Amino acid sequence: MELVTPSIGLVFWTTISFICLLILLRKFAWKPILGAIHEREQSIDEALNKAELAKQEMARLTAQNQDLMQQARAERDEILKEAKTLKDGILNEAKKQAQVEGSKLIEKAKIEIENQKKAALAEVKDQVSSLSLEIAERVLRTQLNDKTKQEALVANLLKDVELN
Repeated sequence: MELVTPSIGLVFWTTISFICLLILLRKFAWKPILGAIHEREQSIDEALNKAELAKQEMARLTAQNQDLMQQARAERDEILKEAKTLKDGILNEAKKQAQVEGSKLIEKAKIEIENQKKAALAEVKDQVSSLSLEIAERVLRTQLNDKTKQEALVANLLKDVELN
């Protein structure tokens, strides 16, 4: 029963031993253990801070990347718009130029047709006038052979001249 009921001396020396052990542990073991724990805590805090900074940097880079993508899309759209405008302008210019050239060719053809028409009419007039002169000459020869017909013709011509 001695173990269940300890004596005062045993309790005293056990308490003294325990206090000495605590002092020794405090002086030699707890400071390094607490220092190691404190260093570990600081390294964990630094790692968490670095992770947070990396997360913020990643978010910033992602936002910057999205901005760059939007700018690139806007530039692409602008370039495509300019190219379409340029294409439309070139097509319209080509159409206008083709219309102008077509109009010039049509006008030239009309002028050529008119010139040929005038030349043909002049040729027809020349032929008609020469035929008319031949016919008039033959008629006059036949009529001027007879003296009475000559006098009648002169009289008719004088009447026409007086009326005009």
